[in-house]
Amino acid sequence: MKKILFPTDFSEAATNAFLYALELAKIVKGEIILLHTFELALADNVFDPINYKETYDILELSKFEQFKEELLKLRSIAGSRNLGHINMSHRLMEGYLIPNIQECIKNEKIDFVVMGTYGTSGWKELFIGTNTGELITAAIHVPLLIVPIKAKFEKIETIGFTTRFREKDKAALQQVIAIAKKTNAKVKCLYVKTKNTDNTEATFNNWKNQFKNDPVRFYIIPHEDVKETILDFITSQEIDVLTMITFKRNFFDTIFNSSFTKKMSNISDIPILVLHE
Repeated sequence: MKKILFPTDFSEAATNAFLYALELAKIVKGEIILLHTFELALADNVFDPINYKETYDILELSKFEQFKEELLKLRSIAGSRNLGHINMSHRLMEGYLIPNIQECIKNEKIDFVVMGTYGTSGWKELFIGTNTGELITAAIHVPLLIVPIKAKFEKIETIGFTTRFREKDKAALQQVIAIAKKTNAKVKCLYVKTKNTDNTEATFNNWKNQFKNDPVRFYIIPHEDVKETILDFITSQEIDVLTMITFKRNFFDTIFNSSFTKKMSNISDIPILVLHE
């Protein structure tokens, strides 16, 4: 059974993303592991182990009680969508979010992560450095579904897939096609062809031939503005979920220029499925 990790801070954005976690669990016949991470303030006398332990125990109990209340709300949501049969368990972990997610992925053998984000508008990078943005570029090698708060779940009919026609992108496309087949959706694969493209017509034809029996259609659009072309593609092709692949950059480039995938996760009103190399 597939395992879906759903980190939640009990916010509106997280609750909205929970609907997608439920639907994904239904599609892949999976279970959901709810994760809540909290940080404890240091006791006044951090060098007194007794005081610190008492403070820790009290705060941890308080968080646990809050988590139990929220868990009941989430189970109620699942029941209202006739998805109460989906198995759900929970993890309450003290510490920082990203390391805790990484630990859960390793220990629980997680297959997917679903996470909500508040997002933003335009190309302003207001959310660089937030938890979701950090997660995209962290050392996590499972698919990550990012759900903006404005995204409202409807039947998934069209999945967008952006590619640079690299040979290793084919495995990611096959993952997406497998999901599409389970939901009777179609996949629309976009390649933005700029003047600096290093792909040939033979490459395009190779991809089309390899996936000719699958529910995928290829779009090769010549344009120099990749970002705007993708946004136009989302609208014109009525994309319900956009799939993107992250790629490694050198150290300084990572510091001073966030990846395009990271920007997209903050401005789109549709969920983005991030596949890691």
